[in-house]
Amino acid sequence: MPSRRHIDDFMRGRIIGKIEERRKITDVAMKFDIAHSVVSRMWKSFKTTGMCSRRHGEVVLEVRRLQKTDISSYQQKGTGTPQLSRSVACVPLTRQHRTARLQWCREHHNWTEQDWACVLFSDESRFSLSSDCRRQLIWRESGTAYRPENIQEKDRYPTCSIMVWVGIMINGRTRLHVVANGTMTGQRYIDEVLLPHVRLFRGAVGDKFVFMVDNATCHRTLVVQDCLDSEGIQRLVWSARSPDLNPIENVWDALGRQVAGRNYPPTNKNTLIRALTEEWDKLPQQLLDNVVQSMVRRVKYCIILLGGHIPY
Repeated sequence: MPSRRHIDDFMRGRIIGKIEERRKITDVAMKFDIAHSVVSRMWKSFKTTGMCSRRHGEVVLEVRRLQKTDISSYQQKGTGTPQLSRSVACVPLTRQHRTARLQWCREHHNWTEQDWACVLFSDESRFSLSSDCRRQLIWRESGTAYRPENIQEKDRYPTCSIMVWVGIMINGRTRLHVVANGTMTGQRYIDEVLLPHVRLFRGAVGDKFVFMVDNATCHRTLVVQDCLDSEGIQRLVWSARSPDLNPIENVWDALGRQVAGRNYPPTNKNTLIRALTEEWDKLPQQLLDNVVQSMVRRVKYCIILLGGHIPY
């Protein structure tokens, strides 16, 4: 029976995915021939940190982020079930990033699940029909793989890929919006996202509504801020380089697995858009609620991980 030490990140993702599909931990442990206690600890760790990857040794904190989902890179693993191939990159944090991140978490450590329930979390993600791997394998000294000088972030999309936007909150979600060709400018963000989607949630939730958006350039333009002010939309200022704190990252992962597991996987742009839209509508609301409710644990865990003390 494999020990926890020998379970790689890919298998961890498969195990977490099965539990997210509401499989019993006992059944998942039997399926992968892993001890029940190992799977249980892995699931508890995932609920706490929002990450299924394993960190090695003492590190200067690095955030693992799902950069892109490759839909058509399948591997047949005995059962004939297509397995999703994922591209993961590390985002190194400077001392300034860690300081700002710790301060942000301390400012929000006393937020309750009821407070987070008023937040609409949003993000964009790109889905591709082919892998952008193009790996170059090189030798590095043991233990240095995650040093900043050894990390290069690259995005290559040689074939069909699309960018989509969604928003999630407790008991609700936006429609999946496909970002058409071209650059997402501040005005496009207003016309395609804020007015048709976010404004509706502001009206439904009321004055307590808070909109979470990351620090992308198009999100921080003056025209966007003016629009938010005019619509009475309060923005949740987000700490730089903190995708792991955003629960929507877990939702992208779940959506990608659902699309990859369809009986007839997408083969072109139109079928990819159709598959993403249909699978987005079918994702259980309980899954979205669970990841939003995990914000209380994520913030506290981040404070501890950064060596801080939780204020009382």
